[in-house]
Amino acid sequence: MPGDMRVEEQVFGGEHHSGRVARPLWTAIKRGLLGRCPHCGKGKLFSAFVKPVDKCEVCGEELHHHRADDLPAYLVIVIVGHIVVGSFMIVEAATTLSTWQHALIWVPLTIILALVLLQPVKGAVIGLQWALYMHGFGDEKDEFESH
Repeated sequence: MPGDMRVEEQVFGGEHHSGRVARPLWTAIKRGLLGRCPHCGKGKLFSAFVKPVDKCEVCGEELHHHRADDLPAYLVIVIVGHIVVGSFMIVEAATTLSTWQHALIWVPLTIILALVLLQPVKGAVIGLQWALYMHGFGDEKDEFESH
């Protein structure tokens, strides 16, 4: 019927079929990148370098059940690897630096980039999980959790 057209909200991966309100995916990821609560964007997401708070001090959203696990570290390795290897290849093609000079440039740069990116990437992963109702963010237990 032409007069009864409904606009279905799209979320990452297709239509939202769970009957729950779709959460803003990119907003949640951005808030996580900035170290903020994916729900309200005001409370701090981390209590230590990569230790998330149990719940947001502003809105009360529980964050303790996230399952970011090793994904942030893997993503940081991929990102840093592309930046460092690509940069190394450009510098190597344009200059005649010795092995020691390369080591003095690329080893510290790799460590610094990894440390700088780890917390924002972990926050983005937590924001993604929150937006998609993953791992307890939808008020249900995961299959591997005890009932």
